Amino acid sequence: MASIDRNQWDNIAYPLKSPFLEWDWLHQMEVSGSIIENTGWIPNHLTIWAGKQLVAGAPLYIKIHSEGEFVYDYAWAEVASRLGIRYYPKMIGMSPVTPVVGYRFLIAPGIDEVKMTKLMVITIDRFCIENNLSGSHFLFVEPDWKDLMVRLGYHSWSHQSFIWENRGFNSFEDYLAQFNTNQRKNIRRERISMEKQGLLLKTFSGDDIPMDFLSLMYKYYVNTNDKFGPWGCKYLTRDFFEGLYDSYRHRLLFVTAHEKSNLKVPSGMALFVAKKDRLYGRYWGCYKKFDALHFNVCYYQPIQWAIENGIRYYNPGAGGAHKVRRGFQSVPSYSLLRFYHPKLQNVMVYHIDEINRLEQEEIDHINLELPFVFPKNSQ
Repeated sequence: MASIDRNQWDNIAYPLKSPFLEWDWLHQMEVSGSIIENTGWIPNHLTIWAGKQLVAGAPLYIKIHSEGEFVYDYAWAEVASRLGIRYYPKMIGMSPVTPVVGYRFLIAPGIDEVKMTKLMVITIDRFCIENNLSGSHFLFVEPDWKDLMVRLGYHSWSHQSFIWENRGFNSFEDYLAQFNTNQRKNIRRERISMEKQGLLLKTFSGDDIPMDFLSLMYKYYVNTNDKFGPWGCKYLTRDFFEGLYDSYRHRLLFVTAHEKSNLKVPSGMALFVAKKDRLYGRYWGCYKKFDALHFNVCYYQPIQWAIENGIRYYNPGAGGAHKVRRGFQSVPSYSLLRFYHPKLQNVMVYHIDEINRLEQEEIDHINLELPFVFPKNSQ
C-alpha cells in the first residue's frame, strides 16, 4: 500500500460501506509486519490508472496457506491434494484477517462498473494463470457485488455469520422489548452484574481515546488468543494496534470496563470500528474473568451506543453461538471462487449448490433459537 498514493486510494475507498478497504487500515496491516510475505501474505494489489488518476483498485494477496481467512477452505485443499493438484499459492481478495462483509473492487465514480470489473477479472485471471496460482478467491464480499461477479463466471460459497439490526429502536429498552420474558430478565441480570462486581462501563471514540488504550488492547488481544492455544487467531502485532492511533482513530470505538478501585486502567475492553450506519466488533480481552463481562462489553454496551448513534447494522465478528441469545440473527455471508485447474473447478461446480443448501439449513436452524416474542418466520 505504501507504493499507492493514499489520497487517490481513499477517493475510491471512502464511498464504500466497509471501512476495512481504506488505505490506512490496509497500510497499517503491512507496515506493522502483520501482513507480509514472512507471515504468508504477499501483498499484490491491482490498480488501474487513467493517466495520473487512480480509477480502480483491488486489495489482493498471494497466499501460501489459508490462515486468517475465516472461510476454512481446507476441504477444497484436500480435494486438490487427492487430485494431485497444487492448491497453494492462491490469490485472495479480502481485508486481511478481517472476516466482515464488505469486499469489492474499488471503482471511481463515473466509471462503467461492469466494464471495469470485467477488465479487472481478466487481468487477475491472466496473472494467476501466468504465475501458476490455483485460483482466485474473494472473501466476505458485498452481496450486490457478488451478483455481478457470478455473472462473470465466479461461484458463490455461503458461510454462516451473525448480524444485529436496529429495527427502529430508540432506546435499549426498545431492544429488550423484542425478547421473551426469560431472556429479557437474563439480559437485565447480566447488565446489573457489572455494578455488583464493582465494574463501571465507559465508551471512548475518536479523539477521546487515550493513546495507551491501543497498547493495552494488544495485550488483551494476546491474552484472549492464548486461551485458545493452537486454535487462537493471533495474527496482528503490537505495532498494528499502536499505529491505528495516529491515522485511524476517527473510525475507532472502545468499550471499557473499569474496577471502581482503579478507574484509570481498564480491566477489560473491546475495540470496534464504525463507518456511517455500520459498527464492527473486532477484538476484546480482559486481565481476569468477570461474570458476564464479555456480553456487556461486546454486545449490550455497543448495542446501546449503536442505538444512540444511528447505527443500523452491527457485525459482532466471527463465531459464537451465544450471539443468537442476544438477538443477533444468523445470516449468510458470501465468498467467490474460481479454480484454474479444470478438474478442481468441475468438482467445485458439481458440489457447491449442495454445500450452500446445507449451510442455509444450518442458518435457518440457528434462527429457530432466537428468543423473540414475535414469530420466528418474521425474520
